[in-house]
Amino acid sequence: MAKKTAYLGMFTALAFVFSYIEFLLPINLGIPGIKLGLANLVIIVSLYTMGTSWAFTLSLVRILLTGLTFGNPASMIYSLAGGMLSLVIMIVARRCKLFSVTGVSVLGGVFHNVGQILVAALVVETASLLYYLPILVLSGTAAGVLIGIVSSILIRHLRKIADTQEAGR
Repeated sequence: MAKKTAYLGMFTALAFVFSYIEFLLPINLGIPGIKLGLANLVIIVSLYTMGTSWAFTLSLVRILLTGLTFGNPASMIYSLAGGMLSLVIMIVARRCKLFSVTGVSVLGGVFHNVGQILVAALVVETASLLYYLPILVLSGTAAGVLIGIVSSILIRHLRKIADTQEAGR
């Protein structure tokens, strides 16, 4: 338990740093909400290496810390909507075993954008924001592929390290 708690602390710090880097380097393509999702790299790795409850805790803590540090209450609401919907979809996709890590990541990227755009449409009380959805789905897919490939590599290496540590005991 202590080992997992230490990993959770390190993963939280890493996700926070990735969020900060993304905050410093915003992508401006004329459509709000397009991001690379670097912090999702850490969430996916934790989902596959630490489990569902740890990934949920990490995601929630990261969203709250990032929102309190770099955002405002509105940005936290959008991040919570996107992050939690994304995580639920990734958990379901992982459990059904039909998707690779990259496939799970793509679903996470797409549904993060879906969650945020749905909340935005509710807040401003107009469905016209849904016109952004096709572009956000494409950007979520592209980011999901990139994050998924890197996540797969990291998960494979972390498992090798864990196996080596177990064999040395």
